[in-house]
Amino acid sequence: MHNDIGKGTVEMTAAMVVSGTIGWFVVMSGQPVSGVVFWRCLFGAASLLVICGAFGFLKPGILSPRTFGIAVLGGIAIVANWLLLFASYSHASISIATTVYNTQPFMLLTLGAAFLGEKITLTKLFWLAFAFAGMAAIVEAKPEAGVVSGSYGLGIALALGAAFFYALAAIAAKWLKGTPPHLIALIQVSTGILMLAPVTDFSDLPTTAGAWSILVAMGVIHTGLMYVLLYGAIQKLPTHLTGALSFIYPIVAIAVDGLAFGRALQPLQILGAAIILVAAAGMNLGWTPWQWLRPSRN
Repeated sequence: MHNDIGKGTVEMTAAMVVSGTIGWFVVMSGQPVSGVVFWRCLFGAASLLVICGAFGFLKPGILSPRTFGIAVLGGIAIVANWLLLFASYSHASISIATTVYNTQPFMLLTLGAAFLGEKITLTKLFWLAFAFAGMAAIVEAKPEAGVVSGSYGLGIALALGAAFFYALAAIAAKWLKGTPPHLIALIQVSTGILMLAPVTDFSDLPTTAGAWSILVAMGVIHTGLMYVLLYGAIQKLPTHLTGALSFIYPIVAIAVDGLAFGRALQPLQILGAAIILVAAAGMNLGWTPWQWLRPSRN
């Protein structure tokens, strides 16, 4: 048991570190957002096809038509999530976009209540309100001149949209309980290939080995390998530890943004980011703020 937790912790940490670096790869690829997502899906599908074949997930009869249809719908949502998140980087910076994107647990809370009949407790409402306070601080903050090239508000809206579509994909994943997760991922990225092939500009392909290596890395490492690490960790770790380790992702993203692009957060942005991350941690880890208000017993 302890060996599983230790191995799962290493896998989850590695998965979150990999996820936290994807913003750098997106920016350095030099490709339009739709092109970046298309190549990620293509190279990701190739790597996941090998993985699914190795695990025996490609045998006939594993998926029912209903399961396949839900997986495709989840794929549409996850691809929309990538498109919006990557587009937000040039408007609100990788740091802010990733932090705003971490409002996804609250999107999932609302959708879970609407589609799965899950109850919204007073504690969850508290963390939701707390997160909105952090969002308000970020919206009010003004980025440094020249830090981003587009509309700051648009970047925040795109990141919120990405979080919403991620939550939709998570709802689809809940309906697919028992289905091999690597196979779900393969269907998702294959759906992305079909979605984006008609709008991808194949006349403006990368011309250097370095540019191609970035796109291949996003498919093989940030998709294929990351899915294997993430799902392997989820199978080994208790939910509270999975939730706690997930906050490595925004921390790494903020560090990468600062080190690679010199983008430092403003004080109000730091405050808003901290509030959102604390609220998301409270949701994931089941913190009850009312207990903190009770006088301690000596």
